[in-house]
Amino acid sequence: MLALARWVMRGTPQAAVTALTAALIPWLFWLSAAVAALVTLRRGLGPGLPVLIAAALPAGWWWVQGDAVPLASVLLVTLMATILRARLRWGDTLIAGTLVCAVLVQIGIFLPPGGAGPMLEQVRQNSAEVDGMLTELSAQGVSTEQLAGMLISGITGLVVLLAAIACLALARSWQAGLYNPGGFREEFHALRLSAKELLLLVGVGVLGLVFAMPMATMLVWVPLLVAGVALVHGWIGMKGMSGFWLVGFYALLLTTWPTILIVLLLAVVDTFADFRARLARNH
Repeated sequence: MLALARWVMRGTPQAAVTALTAALIPWLFWLSAAVAALVTLRRGLGPGLPVLIAAALPAGWWWVQGDAVPLASVLLVTLMATILRARLRWGDTLIAGTLVCAVLVQIGIFLPPGGAGPMLEQVRQNSAEVDGMLTELSAQGVSTEQLAGMLISGITGLVVLLAAIACLALARSWQAGLYNPGGFREEFHALRLSAKELLLLVGVGVLGLVFAMPMATMLVWVPLLVAGVALVHGWIGMKGMSGFWLVGFYALLLTTWPTILIVLLLAVVDTFADFRARLARNH
């Protein structure tokens, strides 16, 4: 895909056409977002604005059709690319993206057309067990439609945030491959949240619980997870271990909750212990 990135960076027309075409094709919005992020990272938001508009126009059409994911992804990735270019810190970038995504979820951007009611009714008809459980919740005074809407929005927002981070990482790797070979690997392996960033995440999570904004609490762990994944990558890289270790790690991460919890805990401890610095000193 580096050849595609090289062609995109030949000029704004090439980048705009690529972003526009990818955004028009279902399930290729991530490529459009990555192209917009690459141009923004390299040239800045102003010069990258035509590419952003080219990506946003078809994504906006998908939003009108009832799918807000492409447009939200393109805008979120571009915002994060702008922050990363200005701040040169992944921690700040991840936290800003998480907060913006939490706001989008809270205001109901990711709710399906007509709300969660029609989808909830369809689920009731297809599953007697779920229907009984929802009936019991309704008898206890729980608004099942509101609960379903919160779950749908929260899960969609989580997917959008993870996709945006992946698109930004792809764009950053393209940028490094074109202009600074090996730079992304070094940058990602060094990714680590500072104590202030960790406290900010904890504060946002607590405020989300206090002020009944569960989406903030639901998404706030994502930057910590990325930092934990970066720690594992950095550790394996510094040890010179085989890539099969990463394959096994991702297999466990995607299939088991305990692995996710362990990675989150490692990221918290690493904020204060800095495992990679200790390993470098030992070497």
